[in-house]
Amino acid sequence: MAVPSSTYRLQVRPSFDLHAAAVASDYLATLGAGALYLSPVLPSAPGSDHGYDVIAWDRIDPQRGGADGWTRMLAAARSRSLDIVVDIVPNHAATDRQDVAWASVLDEGQASPYAHWFDIEWSEGQLAHYRRFFAVDGLAGLRVEDESVFAATHGEILRWVAEDGIAGLRVDHPDGLADPSGYLRRLRAAVGPDTWLLVEKILEHGELLPPEWPVAGTTGYDALSEVQALFLDPEQTEPVTEVYRQLGRDSRSFAEHATDGKRQIANTILWPEVQRLARLVPDVRDAAQALLELLVCFPVYRSYLPTGADYLTEALDWVRYDRPDLASAIDALTPRLCDPADELCVRFQQTSGAVMAKGVEDTAYYRYSRFVALNEVGGNPARIGVTVGEWHILQAARQAGAGRSMTTLSTHDTKRGEDVRARLAVLAEVPDEWAGLAGRLMGAAPINDVQFGYLLWQTLVGVGFVDRSRLHAYAEKAMREAAVLTTWMKPHAEFEASVHAAIDRAYDDAGLRLAVQSFLDRITPYGWSNSLGQKLVQLTMPGVPDVYQGTETWEDSLVDPDNRRPVDFANLESRLTALDQAGTPPPVDSSGDAKLWLVSRVLRLRRSRPELFTSYTPVPVTGPAEAHAVAFDRGGAVTVATRLPVGLESRGGWGGTSIDVSGTDVLTGRSYAGPILLTELLSTYPAALLVTPPAEGD
Repeated sequence: MAVPSSTYRLQVRPSFDLHAAAVASDYLATLGAGALYLSPVLPSAPGSDHGYDVIAWDRIDPQRGGADGWTRMLAAARSRSLDIVVDIVPNHAATDRQDVAWASVLDEGQASPYAHWFDIEWSEGQLAHYRRFFAVDGLAGLRVEDESVFAATHGEILRWVAEDGIAGLRVDHPDGLADPSGYLRRLRAAVGPDTWLLVEKILEHGELLPPEWPVAGTTGYDALSEVQALFLDPEQTEPVTEVYRQLGRDSRSFAEHATDGKRQIANTILWPEVQRLARLVPDVRDAAQALLELLVCFPVYRSYLPTGADYLTEALDWVRYDRPDLASAIDALTPRLCDPADELCVRFQQTSGAVMAKGVEDTAYYRYSRFVALNEVGGNPARIGVTVGEWHILQAARQAGAGRSMTTLSTHDTKRGEDVRARLAVLAEVPDEWAGLAGRLMGAAPINDVQFGYLLWQTLVGVGFVDRSRLHAYAEKAMREAAVLTTWMKPHAEFEASVHAAIDRAYDDAGLRLAVQSFLDRITPYGWSNSLGQKLVQLTMPGVPDVYQGTETWEDSLVDPDNRRPVDFANLESRLTALDQAGTPPPVDSSGDAKLWLVSRVLRLRRSRPELFTSYTPVPVTGPAEAHAVAFDRGGAVTVATRLPVGLESRGGWGGTSIDVSGTDVLTGRSYAGPILLTELLSTYPAALLVTPPAEGD
């Protein structure tokens, strides 16, 4: 299976269609990208800005450029030797009358020739219940496990592969499918062995993809979590936690918040799914409550029985222990939940992922605000940081088992952009200073939900004083997702007004704004160090690196739709051209040109010298500041990156710390013969990528 050297994610939409993507391909090829990675391009609901609400499967979306735009984009990509990877959506379709299939079902019910397309629980005389994408009424579940539905909804996609030479497909939300393994096997058989297949799958800590899935890997949330952890110190856990206990007034663990969030979701917006499960076992007393408890304590997103049977056993045992009053119901349900052929088992597996996603990502992550940089898709808010030794173990495993998987730091689904998280990482190194500022903010602009207030002020220092309308929009979404004092269904006007007033106070109160800005000025250079270091690590670690649109320079995005804002590609192209003409590394400053320089040099090397990235070997760093660096050899390309920059400066810098390698740093053009003092190697940037000379005789 051939894989791209890297990918660049483009959000294709009516305002940035395939014609625009064709124009951008020149810049992206010059940047060094190996493939254009496109968001969904099948027809979607009118005005859709994301494309996941599909309404037809037989053509390219006219809103997004149609057949002409597709043809132009393909030609532009081919002329620049760029591969194409496309996001596809097998799980659901829009409940929109422009979807001929859905309209037919609305009009004709079970008599519709499309009735079998959708996952509908029919009842006599009425459209009773349909499986939704999570709790979104506008997205109805598709039954792609039916061969005829698969064929009807994948014909155009398979044509892209067979006739247009599409190199890869990204499968959205396989956890919602009745039979993910069967679907992926069918898709692999249809596209052949050479197509790069990826799944948007969130793995919990220690969880692996089902071995029977014929895919190259995931879209990289697991890699994001690993990189994030590398730039934090586990020894910072207690100081960070103590500040949270004092200011957030919260002594509960993340696990407790996750349980509460899952229970609330299962009892409210996903209660219809629980009831549907219970209707499959009408003879079991207390079935709905037993099933709800199983969903709440399920330790991962879902099982894929027989793969993942241990997770189901763990949940069953836990409910028996925690709720002895439900033991009889659990005993009655167990044989059916363990039988992959039983509809109860199938639907339980589909539902557990939805409860986890909505209860944890979209509820607990907005409530547990100890250190919000970790509250990320696929993240682990319960643990702050890993040691360098632990990082090397993780990457050795990634090289062995996920070397063709995607790596990423930002996506259209991340809660905060990569550079926002990099700046927030600095807070863990200055807990006392941060506590002083946070306490002042919380006192001068109080919010009744103090944990949410603590989240909000971390967000402010993460993004800085951006256009305040963006922070207001973020706050509205975040407080409603938290669902503590206000919700989407029942907004609490007075509470929400107080939150918006607090934001305005931070912006408009001269003394408060000066205090925040002074703190931002203090931590921003360290944030830049973290940003450049984590970007180099992500681009060179095992796997295929993805760059989300616009993140090749500093970016300050928050949760969607903020992270889908337009990107000025003309400006980026002009800046890259100027950098190439100058030929010298730009300074690390507010322009973000240093990041653009780093990304372009690394992507170009990965594209031109793939043989340098075929293995993984830790490279020792020795000396008094060795804990502040990570280094690894990918087979001829050696990454060196600074971590924990505040602590490094506090101890007086690198001192005699060194690394014993020789080579040329592609970021600065300087050549070295080892051993190299890090104070010399990292004098221009906090990171270096050394191309080592070949061994004698090679």
